[in-house]
Amino acid sequence: MAKEKTKLVIASTTSTQNSGLFDILIPAYEKSTLFGVKIEIIAVGTGKAIRIAKKGEADMLFVHDPFREEKFIAEGYGVNRRLVMHNDFVIAGPAKDPAGIKKSKTAIESFEEIAEKGSPFVSRGDDSGTNIRELDIWDDAGVSPKGKGWYFEAGANMADTLLMAKQKGAYTLTDVGTFLKYEPKLDLKILFRGDPILRNNYSVIAVDPNKFAKVKYREAMDFIAFVTSLEGQHLIGNYKKHGVNLFYPDAVPSVMNKKK
Repeated sequence: MAKEKTKLVIASTTSTQNSGLFDILIPAYEKSTLFGVKIEIIAVGTGKAIRIAKKGEADMLFVHDPFREEKFIAEGYGVNRRLVMHNDFVIAGPAKDPAGIKKSKTAIESFEEIAEKGSPFVSRGDDSGTNIRELDIWDDAGVSPKGKGWYFEAGANMADTLLMAKQKGAYTLTDVGTFLKYEPKLDLKILFRGDPILRNNYSVIAVDPNKFAKVKYREAMDFIAFVTSLEGQHLIGNYKKHGVNLFYPDAVPSVMNKKK
């Protein structure tokens, strides 16, 4: 009789799942590991993922909010944080670009134009890493969008937020990976990208076994070793939609150089 596999629970940002990355990364890990692990993903906004881990209800995190990740570790909940990959946030919207943000030089200027024109904007509104970055940009722009007639909060993952933006003919801030996966279903275009403040870093963190004795620390570290290994980084670097890389490996950045 086959031995029952150990369940490893990963609380993750939704973009790693919505983009389809987990569909290639997890089966490869489960096939390669010697520990006999079956992964369960809890895909929620980064804020909720961290709250789940703080209750000991996940064995590790796969998220993208550096400030809250560092706080999670400083408070004694997490250990062995590793940078895995990055992509970028972009501002998507209707092809006609009613706010004229394609001419903007910065993300802050784009948000200022959207607010000034009163163009519809859909926020995730779910305390995710994407939502926090969006709110930071509004703050830097000196705009308080909440309560404005043009500002809508989806309270949803990135895929559903994009679909809501499509329905309303609105702008939204999105990670490029999820946008590219869903682009065929959207009447939206990437209208602004490239500002350094839109860089989107993803990290993995094991929940501290000294905090919660029941967590699967050994298995969490095995998965962390895999996604930061040459094999895991190759899978990340080779993952594309419509011929475009959705993520860029950071644990072994030379992976991308070797492909050229």
